[in-house]
Amino acid sequence: MAKKYVEMTKSELTQVNAELQKEYDKIVESGISLDLSRGKPCKEQLDVSDDLFRTLTSSSQCISKTGFDVRNYGLLQGIEEAKELFGQLLGVPAENILVGGNSSLTMQYDAFARCMLFGVGEHRMSWIKQGDAKILCPSPGYDRHFAICEEFRTPMIPIRLTGHGPDMDQVEELVNNDPTIKGMFCVPKYSNPTGETYDEKTIRRIAELNPAAKDFRLFWDNAYLYHDFGKETKVANIFDYTFGTKNEDMVYEFFSTSKITFPGSGIAVMATSKNNIDYAVKHLSVQSINSDKINQMRHVLYLKSPENVKDHMKKHAEILKPKFELVEQKFHEAFDEAGIATWTEPNGGYFISLDIFPNTAKTTFNLCKAAGLKITGAGATFPYKKDPDSKNLRICPSYASLEDLEKACDVLSVCAKLAATRRLLEME
Repeated sequence: MAKKYVEMTKSELTQVNAELQKEYDKIVESGISLDLSRGKPCKEQLDVSDDLFRTLTSSSQCISKTGFDVRNYGLLQGIEEAKELFGQLLGVPAENILVGGNSSLTMQYDAFARCMLFGVGEHRMSWIKQGDAKILCPSPGYDRHFAICEEFRTPMIPIRLTGHGPDMDQVEELVNNDPTIKGMFCVPKYSNPTGETYDEKTIRRIAELNPAAKDFRLFWDNAYLYHDFGKETKVANIFDYTFGTKNEDMVYEFFSTSKITFPGSGIAVMATSKNNIDYAVKHLSVQSINSDKINQMRHVLYLKSPENVKDHMKKHAEILKPKFELVEQKFHEAFDEAGIATWTEPNGGYFISLDIFPNTAKTTFNLCKAAGLKITGAGATFPYKKDPDSKNLRICPSYASLEDLEKACDVLSVCAKLAATRRLLEME
């Protein structure tokens, strides 16, 4: 049985390092250009939704069930048909849905900005005026959530993930006792990048928090609710535990069709309490008259029902699942004997979280870049890009073809192993 790298003598490591360096040099000379940096749908996935172009074909289809002509101004909260469909998808009444434009990230930014600038609900003192607002960030996490906090210079506190969601002992200790903790970002299903789904116990504990800050808010980014590869992974509906309680206004849930139909041309929504909807609409009415209601109608006519959405997403799964299986296979082949890496094997979503040898993530990233492989930057999955162990890399298998994905895994594994042997030799 081959030795793991940490078990090798210095001479053995030196030999392995030299072999890896030769292999790496050949890769650099080959002039590849590959990209695993973002979770983008591939062309075949985009083709799945081509019938959307042919859904809305006449002006008569632009008349809403309420008699409103969706081609005109108005209906800032969204057309009734869209509110009803997304309410069914998210398990809330239509009145708890605010339909936005094409980006749930934009809606998250706007919701965060309202908290920072105007406060929340009856708590009208803005987070900025309070001066010491802090946000909890389960990590490894979504870099764009961290970017929102950095945009407003809001301090972030990393929260450890357990495989079933954030460490709730840590969350409760902070939220329930520190009034400067104003919010937390969460991706409850197929979390970016770990792929984990919060279990029912974790979600219940989140819903039953007793925040010291009465203006505490959860930014519940449910981007991958319908992105299963096979058997559906169930995730509890947090509103089942908050509606009708003292925490009814605590949750802003975000969802979109960006990876269901077309990224950049889909529909985004926020689900929250009626109080929060009214408050958001009050401020949005200064910012906008309405979102694209024609696109809302187009999506309603195309998606039709939650059952149809699930059937539609099976077509995406048929394309995505083999890619994730290939990455997992290649990682086992590359790393099992070397013993320098662990990774997640999610049942859905868009990402794999790869932990390589400690203190080698930046070196691995730079080696990949020089070799022609673009991956998400080292540290990007942690607040302020500060990975405490410098070992986590986010892998995005969706965009590349199977052939390119196989090549990319080979390059990545050589770079990670080369970085590991270098580090181990430095430690001798």
